Amino acid sequence: YETIAYQNANHSVRVTDEFMRAVLDDREWETVARTSGEVVTRVPARELLREIAEAAWVCGDPGLQYDSTINRWHTCPQSGPIRASNPCSEYMFLDNSACNLASLNLLAFTRPDGSFDAAGFRHAVRLLIVAQDVLVDRASYPTSQIADNSHRFRPLGLGYANLGALLMSLGLPYDSDGGRAHAAALTALMHGEALRASAALAARLGPCAAYADNRADFARVVRQHEEAVDAIDRQLVPPALFAELRSTWSGLAEETKDRPEYRNAQVTLLAPTGTIGFMMDCDTTGIEPELSLVRYKTLVGGGTLELINQVVPAALTHLGYGIQSVQEVLAHLKREGTVEGCPTLRAEHLPVFDCALRPAHGSRSILPEGHLRMMAAVQPFLSGAISKTVNLPHEVTPEQIAAIFLEGWRLGLKAVAVYRDGCKRTQPLNTSATPRSIVAEVVDELVAVPESAGRSTSRRPMPSERPSITHKFEVGGHSGYLTVGMYPDTGRPGEIFVVMAKQGSTIGGLMDAFATAISIALQYGVPLEDLIEKFSHVRFEPSGFTGNPEIPFAKSIIDYLFRWMAFRFGIRDGEVAQTELPLMPPAAGGSAESLTPPPVTGERQPRRRASDLGLPGAARTPTPGNGHGNGKANGTGSPRVLAALGARAQDDAPPCPDCGSMTVRNGACYKCLNCGTSLGCS
Repeated sequence: YETIAYQNANHSVRVTDEFMRAVLDDREWETVARTSGEVVTRVPARELLREIAEAAWVCGDPGLQYDSTINRWHTCPQSGPIRASNPCSEYMFLDNSACNLASLNLLAFTRPDGSFDAAGFRHAVRLLIVAQDVLVDRASYPTSQIADNSHRFRPLGLGYANLGALLMSLGLPYDSDGGRAHAAALTALMHGEALRASAALAARLGPCAAYADNRADFARVVRQHEEAVDAIDRQLVPPALFAELRSTWSGLAEETKDRPEYRNAQVTLLAPTGTIGFMMDCDTTGIEPELSLVRYKTLVGGGTLELINQVVPAALTHLGYGIQSVQEVLAHLKREGTVEGCPTLRAEHLPVFDCALRPAHGSRSILPEGHLRMMAAVQPFLSGAISKTVNLPHEVTPEQIAAIFLEGWRLGLKAVAVYRDGCKRTQPLNTSATPRSIVAEVVDELVAVPESAGRSTSRRPMPSERPSITHKFEVGGHSGYLTVGMYPDTGRPGEIFVVMAKQGSTIGGLMDAFATAISIALQYGVPLEDLIEKFSHVRFEPSGFTGNPEIPFAKSIIDYLFRWMAFRFGIRDGEVAQTELPLMPPAAGGSAESLTPPPVTGERQPRRRASDLGLPGAARTPTPGNGHGNGKANGTGSPRVLAALGARAQDDAPPCPDCGSMTVRNGACYKCLNCGTSLGCS
């Protein structure tokens, strides 16, 4: 998994209204060569969307961008269409252009009584728009084209963070009409004041150079914004906030009546604010709701950091709870990780504390539709788009993700991205201090196999007396003993015991628990090859040299244990076969050819027919992958063990002279995937 590139990149697919209508009508879609315009192939549009949704189900990518909607809100179409965005999909403008971003912490504008300082917010917006416009001329740019377009169009990207925390502090559920109206009013206030500041700059310094060619389109887009403002339900917005909103937009109409010019082609968007959100001490980023009331951040150097929501007390106070009641709810939250089940909290207030992810010991979370409706509420008041993830539970299906993509288009969004909890092998934030582990995946993906698949789902316990092997090992100066117990009739491993020397109770307990989990998996019939594939090359400390000439270097103790078992036990058709040991010369009578996987033919596999996407058809759950990101399903056979150990079916591959890991073919030479050493190639 760690060797797969672009794990932290954001990938998007752009679709048009015509494509989405083809999905609804179950029509074919033509793919066209970018260079010649020729039709390359014709595929069912539903099948194509289904494959996009299934890819997002597997790893969170790609997101979807709605090209037709994006260009309907384009202020400068005479200068060219909007073809792409930045990686997070919030800045969408012309090719070779750039935008400097800034965000305001909404919670910083709340007064002690909980009301929102709208006048102060408007002043901050004007100040930042002026500052960002100044930066356009003071910044340096990577290419001359980007520099020219930045000065010609002067696009800005003002946004905000902490919306989810603000709504919670006001006692408003994120997924509610009141929450969406409040968010729409705040966003419209920000955008209207940003336009007023841009118009004021244009009056003093002149409009952007591209304004003259796009004057009518500027006016059209501003009218679209004004129509959206008129659609906000004033009954759901605090009177003081709504008064400031009307003042801003009526002021804009008055100030631009005779000279409707603007200094900036774009002024607002909603960025993810992941890093600056921490700097501003925000509980929530961008437009996101709270991920979880209690969450655990995985630290780069190891370990976790417990983060507890800071606005729960303010929300409870706003809802009328006294000091004693607030303390009781917080104590329950600290103990259980959720407010659900707290006798002090009234049932009608539970939606206020709903978060993006379902807590480990709870059942409530914001539905996917709630994320989409919040985005739809604020999108009409932004020049750009919204960097926002629709958080989904682990059990969601590709069909449901496809339905989310369709609904995002219907609601008029510019872009949608999804993330299924646990779909990546590592993720920075979790709702539990012990997130889904590789052991859990082994149990989920390999043990729970129906009888019809040829694998027993009943546990076969070990007999009272059984043969065993004890192996002493050392990894990076840390010694231990591995004992493998085997079934007397087959010689197949059925249990393991790991004892660490002088490591303390914590490491000893963890290794004992891990060995117990592996033993249970083996007794349920999980093939040793599957376990070797999962756990070989798992990297964490301690790691280092081992003194074992067959495994000279191990990335972790777990890596060593399973690579050693790969040497000691080769499994073929469920039987012990020492002649099939990977990375070792074949024994007498054995053949190295048995380790070579079948050649890649290049033939295209038959396409699967797309299913319903909320339309006629049956849903299915994808086959669990093999963990390599190549779309192949789990299976058995020694070539898979060989691939897991890094040999790639090349029995002549030498070990790395620097770290001892097995090398792989790299052109006419070999390279080490562990440390990067190249054996002869430059």
